[in-house]
Amino acid sequence: MGRSSEPSNTRNAGTAPCRIAVDDRTIAGHAQDIRLRLYRPLIGLTVPALLYLHGGGFTSGSLEEAETAAAAIAESVPALVVSVGYSLAPAHCFPTAAHDAHQAALWTLAEARDLNIAKGGLGVAGHDAGGHVAASLTFLARDQGEVDIRAQALLGPMLDPSLTRAGDAQAMQCDVPATAYARCYRAYLPDAAQRVHPYAAPLDSRRLAGLPPTLIVTAQKDVLRIEAEQYAANLIGAGVPTEVTRFPAISHAALPGHRPALLAVADFFRRRLSPADGRGVPV
Repeated sequence: MGRSSEPSNTRNAGTAPCRIAVDDRTIAGHAQDIRLRLYRPLIGLTVPALLYLHGGGFTSGSLEEAETAAAAIAESVPALVVSVGYSLAPAHCFPTAAHDAHQAALWTLAEARDLNIAKGGLGVAGHDAGGHVAASLTFLARDQGEVDIRAQALLGPMLDPSLTRAGDAQAMQCDVPATAYARCYRAYLPDAAQRVHPYAAPLDSRRLAGLPPTLIVTAQKDVLRIEAEQYAANLIGAGVPTEVTRFPAISHAALPGHRPALLAVADFFRRRLSPADGRGVPV
């Protein structure tokens, strides 16, 4: 369904537990072809798989900007990480990004044998708007039943188009004010009626049961911290196994490059996606 290039490089992150190979694919998305970048651990075993969705407020961001986070997670779990270059607003509005992520998940599952992916479903992680897309994907997967999402990790996610729970940027010493997120939501959700759709406003959803175990990662200096932690409370109230980790003295933009945050994400997926004995199958 797409074209691919053979891995041309491997990398070693010093203290990382394994080396990885990187290659790109192109697949059919919801409205146009989208790029995927695969980070494959070179350990000779089957590994779990997860999608990574970059930030950028729905209007920017790229596979290149997601490199640090995607590679670190792949090395540390270890897992096959599929970084998704979903379509951007305003050219491609809601729900295109979420459906692109769904297409990427279906493609990953279809290619499981060739990619040496272990059985047991997928994980999904995302930062900023990517956290919103990841959350939307879990709703889609639960409701449509075609994709088994076993765990999600949301880093500083955008979850509330109303922004009524946003913190005070000046008081919190934040790097991004709520007004910037408002512009992003207007680009992705140009029709005001869309902003109450449960896939567009996860924080206000009243149907959270059946969503996968969740890790919410927040930064102390982030106007979105309050809504992200409220979403965690909502998930817990719905019976969803949920963990929350807040990192002090860092900003929203710093999260996807913050090594302790990425290690927390890797530890979460290692516990939620890996086989019970912690070992894969030789390939």
